[in-house]
This record gives sequence, C-alpha cells and structure tokens, in this order.
Amino acid sequence: MTAPELPTTDLPDLLVLRLHPDAIAPQRMSAGAAGLDLAACLSQGSVVLKPGERRLVPTGLALAIPPGYEGQVRARSGLALRHGLAIVNAPGTIDADYRGELQVILINLGDAPVEIRHGERVAQLVPAPVARPAPREPDTPPPPARGPGGLARPGW
Repeated sequence: MTAPELPTTDLPDLLVLRLHPDAIAPQRMSAGAAGLDLAACLSQGSVVLKPGERRLVPTGLALAIPPGYEGQVRARSGLALRHGLAIVNAPGTIDADYRGELQVILINLGDAPVEIRHGERVAQLVPAPVARPAPREPDTPPPPARGPGGLARPGW
C-alpha cells in the first residue's frame, strides 16, 4: 500500500541551488517522509571516517529557506545503526538567511572505518517553522509552574 501524497501547495518553496554540477537535489524518499535526504557531493569520489573522526561532508547545494522557517539537519537512522554515523550537532540548524554551501558534520561513533561515497545519502533536512519570541528580563522571576522539588526544577 502506497502512502498518500501529503499536500504542500500552501507552503512556501524551498529554493535549492546546485553549486556543483554533480550535486544531487534533496529528495523525499516516500510520500509521507518528513525529511528530504541529503547526498554527499565528493569530487574526490569518497572519504573515509576513522572511528572517532569528525568530518565536514559537502552537499554541493545552497538553500534559500523561507523566512519564518529553519532547516533541521538530522541523522539517517540506517547509517547510525549500521555504521555508527551521527551528526555532531544534531539537529543542526540552517537559518533562513544562510546562503553558503550546505555541509553536514558527521562523526563515526562506530569501531570501524566508514567510507562515504559521492551521491550517498548522509543526512536528512526537515524544514520547520520557527517561533521567535522577544527576550525580556523581568525584575523578579516568575513563579514556577510546578511545585517545589523535582529533578527538573527551575534554577531561579
């Protein structure tokens, strides 16, 4: 059974510019996927991440994320399970006003080297709305919403 295509007509466009001729545009791999898969754009063909090594992996793409949104860069669960690949700052945030190349900071948390090849899907991009409340400093702290005690008690 195929998942129904979800409506996107009332959402703003996510503009994608290929900075490298071999870059692969972000793709949803199923109709119900929240994220767009991001592929490595490696002119040298591949890179190897040793255990514990971090590396910036280029996508060859630049994005124009609509105002009021961010791009959340998240790990792909299959790579995490099979190879221990993770995103160091997960989820990474791409601000709406960033126009540079989209690159993914990967780390090998596994116990063996992992080869990443050109065109391999290394992360996913989830566009998300952003709330932007204005910071304000009160004269006195507000009363806590929960009672006293507890491990997650406010520190004021």
